Amino acid sequence: MNPILKNIIAVILGWLTGSFVNMGLVMAGHKAFPIEGVDLNDMDALAQVMPTLSSEYFIFPFLAHALGTLVGAIIAGLIAANHKMKFALGIGVLFLLGGLAMVFMAPGPMWFSVVDLVFAYIPMAWLGGKLALKWSSKS
Repeated sequence: MNPILKNIIAVILGWLTGSFVNMGLVMAGHKAFPIEGVDLNDMDALAQVMPTLSSEYFIFPFLAHALGTLVGAIIAGLIAANHKMKFALGIGVLFLLGGLAMVFMAPGPMWFSVVDLVFAYIPMAWLGGKLALKWSSKS
C-alpha cells in the first residue's frame, strides 16, 4: 500500500478508535457518577456545575482522555508506514486540542484542567508510540 495513504489511514483510525474509547469511558463515568438534574448535552449547564463537583466526578473524564489518547496513539503507531512515533504524538496533539477546547467550553476546577492537560495527552501519546514501536518491531 502507498505509504502516504497508509499514514492517512493511521491518523484517521487512531483518531476514531481513541474517540470511541474516550466516549465509552465518559458514558461509563456518567453512569457511575451521575450528575443529577443536568443535561450532559447542554454545555452551558455543564459549565455551571463543573466547578462545584467533587473529585470523584473527574476520575472517568481523566481516564477517558488518557486511555483514549493512548489507544489512538497505539493504533496510529501500529498502522503508520513510517515515522510511527510522530504519528502517535500527532494523535496526542489532536486530543490535546480537544482537551483545550473542553477547558474553555466547560471549565472544571483548575487542578483538574492542569492534571488533564499535562498528563492525559502528550505523555500517553508518547507511551502509545513506544508500545507501537515495540510491538511492530516484533512482527
